[in-house]
Amino acid sequence: MNSGKIEAGAVFPQITAQNLAGETMEIGKPAAGADWKMVVVYRGWHCPLCTKYLNNLETHKQGLLDSGVDLIAISADTKSQLAGFMEKLEVSFPICYGLTIAQMQELGLYISTPRSEKETDHPFPEPGVFVINEKGQVQIAEISNNPFVRPELETLVSGIAWIKNPENDYPIGGTYK
Repeated sequence: MNSGKIEAGAVFPQITAQNLAGETMEIGKPAAGADWKMVVVYRGWHCPLCTKYLNNLETHKQGLLDSGVDLIAISADTKSQLAGFMEKLEVSFPICYGLTIAQMQELGLYISTPRSEKETDHPFPEPGVFVINEKGQVQIAEISNNPFVRPELETLVSGIAWIKNPENDYPIGGTYK
């Protein structure tokens, strides 16, 4: 049975989204002189664990940049929800909004229905982290079905640096067929 999950080594889909400044960004394409990209999908403004995770991610931004990895976060929130969420965040990396259900499915994310209107007013993705290499391939994929399981950032950032070191010649894992 096909789970619909994005495969390790697959080319990351071309997905564009907007940030609060109205700029359209291709979420899987590195910028700022980096050759790799980390895409962090978060549940939305309603999730306190997302707030904590994204704020913690900011403390690892420089380590990622030092390894040549650009960073972006995205959710299915609306522009106004993201604007309100930014008041809780202390981040300098780009955050985009408006991830569609079709895009969530293309990424193989788990999608949840809000428990009530107090939570949010639309289906939202559960957490996902994708690290895309210089060839545009998914080097690392971590997809969760709940907010409590996310990669530990210190280990992830040091692991990416180790993978990117040419002396280690580390392949993309999980490609056996």
